[in-house]
Amino acid sequence: MQHDSAQQASSLKIYLRLLTYLRPFIALFAISLVGFMIFASSQPMLAAVLKYFVDGLGAPAETTHHHLPLLGSVQLMYGVPILMVLIIVWRSIGSFLGNYYLAKVSLGLINDLRQSLFNKLLQLPNSYFDQNNSGHLISRITYNVTMVTGAATDAIKVVIREGLTVVFLFGYLMWMNWKLTVVMVAILPIIGVMVGSASRKFRKQSKKIQATMGDLTHIASETIQGYRAVRSFGGEAYETARFRRASEDNTAKQLRMVKTGATFTPALQLVSFSAMAVVLFLVLYMRGDATAGDLVAYITAAGMLPKPIRQLSEVSSTVQKGLAGAESIFAQLDEAPEENRGSVERERIAGRLEIRDLNFTYPGSEQPVLQDISFTAEPGQMVALVGRSGSGKSTLANLIPRFYRHTEGSILLDGVDVEEYTLRNLRRHLALVSQQVSLFNDSIANNIAYGDLAGSPREHIVAAAEAAYAAEFIERLPQTYDTLVGENGVLLSGGQRQRIAIARAILKNAPLLILDEATSALDTESERHIQAALERATANRTTLVIAHRLSTIERADLILVMDQGRIVERGTHAELLALNGHYARLHAMQFSEGAQAAD
Repeated sequence: MQHDSAQQASSLKIYLRLLTYLRPFIALFAISLVGFMIFASSQPMLAAVLKYFVDGLGAPAETTHHHLPLLGSVQLMYGVPILMVLIIVWRSIGSFLGNYYLAKVSLGLINDLRQSLFNKLLQLPNSYFDQNNSGHLISRITYNVTMVTGAATDAIKVVIREGLTVVFLFGYLMWMNWKLTVVMVAILPIIGVMVGSASRKFRKQSKKIQATMGDLTHIASETIQGYRAVRSFGGEAYETARFRRASEDNTAKQLRMVKTGATFTPALQLVSFSAMAVVLFLVLYMRGDATAGDLVAYITAAGMLPKPIRQLSEVSSTVQKGLAGAESIFAQLDEAPEENRGSVERERIAGRLEIRDLNFTYPGSEQPVLQDISFTAEPGQMVALVGRSGSGKSTLANLIPRFYRHTEGSILLDGVDVEEYTLRNLRRHLALVSQQVSLFNDSIANNIAYGDLAGSPREHIVAAAEAAYAAEFIERLPQTYDTLVGENGVLLSGGQRQRIAIARAILKNAPLLILDEATSALDTESERHIQAALERATANRTTLVIAHRLSTIERADLILVMDQGRIVERGTHAELLALNGHYARLHAMQFSEGAQAAD
């Protein structure tokens, strides 16, 4: 019982928060409310017209005139049809105002929620994306938002329109015969119990449906993005089976909700029409001196009640779906954004990078990834990090732009800890080229001049492409720099994508350049070009290179050899070879592999 009341309080809190998003649309909402009031008021009017019609049928033929609302004394044969048309016009005006302006509110709410969710995604830390798969994140922006607006607008539409209809009809029935109407009111508690029970089921089932919809989106997204791997490794049957299981799971949960609704609605109709049967009995039993028109009007108005009551009860399903969606949406909106406590902003820095006693462990893990890391890179120097996979090289590169926050030690840029810079200012001072290149489905020029670089003069873009040795393939393309690259650059080779990314970094002209295995996707000829490009790119800036190929870092001012999160050797290429330790072994291994490849 306590759990139920807590859940109800939580649902009410979520719903009230959801309604705050309607504030910008309050004027439109008020118009739709007036429209639904007009629509609802027309219902008892239609029943009343039948009273005049039936009484007219029973009246002597010579009694041709009758006093009708709005029309005064008029012949029934003209008055009743005219009155009917006027009521329908009145009803139509209300229906248009209510439906159209509520649709404007609904679509505006969808737009606002989607934008809020998307903007929030851009502010969340890396760890959030590590813990949540893309399918569920996309499903929230598409599917869940639609469910939420159903609760915020469609449900309100039903509650207002059908609720007012019930109120007007009850008022009319009470005015005509209050004793009979009291009998009908007696069944409302039974309906309330049934609605409450169904609401809890709808809420639980809706949460499960939204989770399975996220799974579906995730599997489809993974398969589309990795279609080459799927085809080359014969994964079609596996992906088909995986998608089928997720789809069948979603279908089963959808059917379970339909089953709940399909059981609930007939049960409610049984209760409603049983009450209606009682009313029919009582009408015949307690008719007194009422005319035939009075009785027909009363029964017609009473017969109109089950439909709005049923719709009011079914709205629970829509509300519960929306609340389940709102819960997941608000959970994301309430996530803490990237911490940005820094206040230092500098127009330009020299690029001196100093790491002091740095330790780092990923949140939720106990195994340290970096331990006692210390080194200094002076402006214009190249520092290289080498070592086996999993030794912590890329983690170190991710800590400098604060993709993750370090807890022990210091990372200093020009003597200021990176935590003290504002995030935007810190990231302006560095350019990152990673092994996984991110390109957008846009032109080559817009991919090079991306973000803060947008609007760069075409000659600067061309110069950056030439410096990255990308111009030689760009100029062979049909539309040169205006050629679309496809989703994530799918129309370009791996080496071409990498050179676009390096051109982007060169155009940024940041004092600190981080190359995270930036040449790993290049063939030997491209690598030769890139080496020449990097010599130009790194000439006047501090460069941190994470390298798999040792041939790319032979000219580095300082090479740091990492193993299991620690720096185990440091020195120049020649010094480390002379040590005959970790670096020498790595170099000998790659040299022998290169010789075998050449053979």
